[in-house]
Amino acid sequence: MKPRLFIITGAMAAGKSTVAQLLAESLPKSVHLRGDVFRRMIVTGRAEMGPVLSEEALSQLALRHRLAGDVARAYHDAGFTVVYQDILIGAALSQAAERLADLDPTIIVLNPGAETLARRGAGRSKPGYSDGFPPNILANALERETPRLGLWLDTSQMTAEEVVERILRS
Repeated sequence: MKPRLFIITGAMAAGKSTVAQLLAESLPKSVHLRGDVFRRMIVTGRAEMGPVLSEEALSQLALRHRLAGDVARAYHDAGFTVVYQDILIGAALSQAAERLADLDPTIIVLNPGAETLARRGAGRSKPGYSDGFPPNILANALERETPRLGLWLDTSQMTAEEVVERILRS
């Protein structure tokens, strides 16, 4: 079976990690590549990500996306199907798609509404949204600034398993 590349994006609490893991588990010889791992590798000097990004935060975000693309390519070249998930909003999604275009990526945008993001975010153990960074900021940016590439799914009423089934049908 020829390896594939899936790029899964959406706002925080959209279900990216859960869907990506389930998708990777359903495929032979696959990798779940979590883009955020590159941010977490920075021990000191890590810039904060939030509704307004500093120049340093933008630089680190671009580095994270570039590293993830390089790793996705390396795994794909080694014969693995790669399920790469990250927050790729606005030009970041276009740039990732262009950087990996020769691998014919299948792009999936998880796009539940802001109310769903808030509900899911409140039930998470890891911090995400706050009073200064409500879910509607990312939800609106996704809607307004992100090019309509790939398959856009409003997953507000879908289980992760239903999302994976829909992705596999595409």
